[in-house]
Amino acid sequence: MTKNLQVCLTPALLPLFNVEEYIVVVIDIFRATSSICYGIENGAEAIIPVSQVEECSAYREKGLDYLLAAERDGKVVEGFDFGNSPFSYTAEKVAGKTVVLTTTNGTHALHLSRAAKKIVIGSFLNLTALSDWLKTQNENVLLVCAGWKNNFNLEDTLFAGAVIEQLKTDGYVLDDAALAANDLYQLGKHDINDYLKKTSHGERLKKLGIQKDIDFCLQVDITTAIPVLDGERLVKLKQ
Repeated sequence: MTKNLQVCLTPALLPLFNVEEYIVVVIDIFRATSSICYGIENGAEAIIPVSQVEECSAYREKGLDYLLAAERDGKVVEGFDFGNSPFSYTAEKVAGKTVVLTTTNGTHALHLSRAAKKIVIGSFLNLTALSDWLKTQNENVLLVCAGWKNNFNLEDTLFAGAVIEQLKTDGYVLDDAALAANDLYQLGKHDINDYLKKTSHGERLKKLGIQKDIDFCLQVDITTAIPVLDGERLVKLKQ
């Protein structure tokens, strides 16, 4: 069977794909998918992604011991336990806990991908573990870049290119977006942090004083857990 390896450069383009034919990798490097990977690695029982702040706050009324995380425009929404920073997802804070999470871009992309064969979460933190697992699946792969408010962004596309770098010799047919993402990765791979200094979202986060989050999210292979969507919950993939 021919395996396709494709990139959706923004959630706005998702209607052009038959997502039910793919394993979808959701990518939101700054910062949702990086924080999710880190939280699952650190023993979070589950992370429940929801689209709206109101859905997140509704979990409080359920009276269960959930941590509620909400981010909009890079900032923690008032009244919530924390937002989207990976430093909120340490073992001390999340081990054994369920986190309900809503973010500007990442959870939006995930919800639009729900018809996929399987949804997994990618970040630089779990790059090699994710790529190695994808190689074992013998399925079409769609790398969905969360972007910024439905616009293209550089960091998610560069990460898609990093995955393609590990998969491209494995018999996949690449679309033009995948080729472009991999070309971008060739430009930036020698110093990803320096290359991504120019990104608009990086600039937004710097203005909020969270450069350390950016640096953290660009660390490669510090986790091996692959978060996978199981019903409504992101949990650690059992391999």
